[in-house]
Amino acid sequence: MGMESKFIWKNGELVPFEQATLHFLTPALHYGAAVFEGIRSYNTPKGASIFRLREHVERLVNSARILGFRELPWSMDDLIKAHKDTVRANDFTDCYIRPLIYLDGGGWNLNVDNGKPALMIAVWEWANYLGEDALAKGIRANISSFTRHHPNISMTKAKIAGNYANSILAKTESERLGFQEAIMLDPQGYVAECTGENLFVVRDRKIVTPSTAPILEGITRQSIYTIAKDLGYEMSEMPVSRDQLYNADEVFVCGTAAEVIGLSEIDFRQIGDGKSGKVTREIQTVYHDAIRGKVAKYESWCDYVG
Repeated sequence: MGMESKFIWKNGELVPFEQATLHFLTPALHYGAAVFEGIRSYNTPKGASIFRLREHVERLVNSARILGFRELPWSMDDLIKAHKDTVRANDFTDCYIRPLIYLDGGGWNLNVDNGKPALMIAVWEWANYLGEDALAKGIRANISSFTRHHPNISMTKAKIAGNYANSILAKTESERLGFQEAIMLDPQGYVAECTGENLFVVRDRKIVTPSTAPILEGITRQSIYTIAKDLGYEMSEMPVSRDQLYNADEVFVCGTAAEVIGLSEIDFRQIGDGKSGKVTREIQTVYHDAIRGKVAKYESWCDYVG
């Protein structure tokens, strides 16, 4: 995956890709004191469109507040414009967008009040995170030996960079075991989420997703919840046990990077018929049309760059 681009937005200006650097002693690098977002832009009949940009920017700002930044030097409108400017400057349509607010210029005593926030925004062209074959065939997953963070140990509603050491441990373990993704349980032993995706369970055409308390409340998750309800499916949020996954008709995951992907196997147990199921494919199709501006009902989710 090539991540190169022409420009990266850095603290208010677009700088050449090679100049978007940090000093070794930037405290965020040492302590994980940063928050980020994963956002996608798609080619649509009206040109490049950033999917649910405002919601992503709102979560970025909320993550910064949860981490402890009291004030940010950018307004919501500043941030929205910066994302569009970066996509436009690189002449991309289908691309991934990564904003990062990080602790800079102080904070070595582990107090964000003694540092200051800085911001960079990068974009790069990117296809499906888990590969094109995964759309139809689904992927294999396992229950990780690593538990999802307790919500009073590390804030689970914020995309804090340091939190993702937890995901790195789980994902690395799973891939070394021959799986493509890891499912993480919460501290009570119920299903939480994957390393970068939220999870849905289908049984008797009813769809259940884990309760929000221990998880990151994904923007894609909320979009899928809306789409599934509009398609007539009965939706609910409740605790999900590990064995309920094994007995499901279908299990699928969703996220900005993964989009919508079925799970064909969990812990060496085939799920359904061992590929993306009918419900998953139906939701997948509507979602893929929505992100490309082809569904009038969901066009408000598209924030056009041009």
